[in-house]
Amino acid sequence: MSKRSIKIVVTGASGQLGQCLKSISTNWDYSITFLDKQNLDITSVKQVYDVLTTIQPDIIINTAAYTHVDLAEEESDRAYQINAEAVNTVTRFCKENETKLIHISTDYVFDGEGLEPYTEEHETDPKTVYGASKLAGENSILDSNLAAFWVIRTSWLYSNYGKNFYKTILDLAAKKTILSVVNDQWGSPTRAEELADFILRYLPQLSSETSGIYHFSNSGSCTWFDFAKAILNKHNSHTEITAIKSSEFPTKARRPSYSVLDNSKITQVFKYKFKNWLDALG
Repeated sequence: MSKRSIKIVVTGASGQLGQCLKSISTNWDYSITFLDKQNLDITSVKQVYDVLTTIQPDIIINTAAYTHVDLAEEESDRAYQINAEAVNTVTRFCKENETKLIHISTDYVFDGEGLEPYTEEHETDPKTVYGASKLAGENSILDSNLAAFWVIRTSWLYSNYGKNFYKTILDLAAKKTILSVVNDQWGSPTRAEELADFILRYLPQLSSETSGIYHFSNSGSCTWFDFAKAILNKHNSHTEITAIKSSEFPTKARRPSYSVLDNSKITQVFKYKFKNWLDALG
């Protein structure tokens, strides 16, 4: 199959990764249909089948997700409806129509208590409703025996689109002279444009041989405080920043103290070179 002939559907097109995919999509000769909530209610089995049957894509890139980590603790039914049940519906469509699937998942499927980067084989043990619902989505794909799929787990995703830490820090810095950011949670910031570029650049290699779970984040690790400081430095902000403990910033959903992902599998399989998170920030 040539690149020109690949027909793709992107769900969750209004989210930050969906918007990043759209912003760079003209770099490739793919036929891509971007579907947001208005075009496709991912929780409606009938709509999913009707819309996807009309398009008949070769590949579905499922970026649709319920990502409100704290609110998910109260809206567990909604979180599971989008992150698990809808994924199961899309997966069934892919199985019945021999469609390939690329699904985006999260570092929250792990316990967040590790001391070294999580590999794809590490035991999952989510501590939040959000993480548990995303893991349920992953499992529906793994249990389906799809011929060709990628489940891509990512962490600390940011861009100029949607709601994310990068934009939040810049918004707060424009309003406040001092910011307090936690300094005891470790992870790897991931520039969403780089994940989008990887997906579109390498999707012609999606096959039964390359199917599986992959981790994708920029290399290196830092705390939220380190990340915030780098963001402010990049934008020459004069806002002061102080480090605090997680206990000083309580949240409804427990945040991972350590959620660094091991990216070596993607490097081995696709010979992909990851940028360090600080270099990716620019």
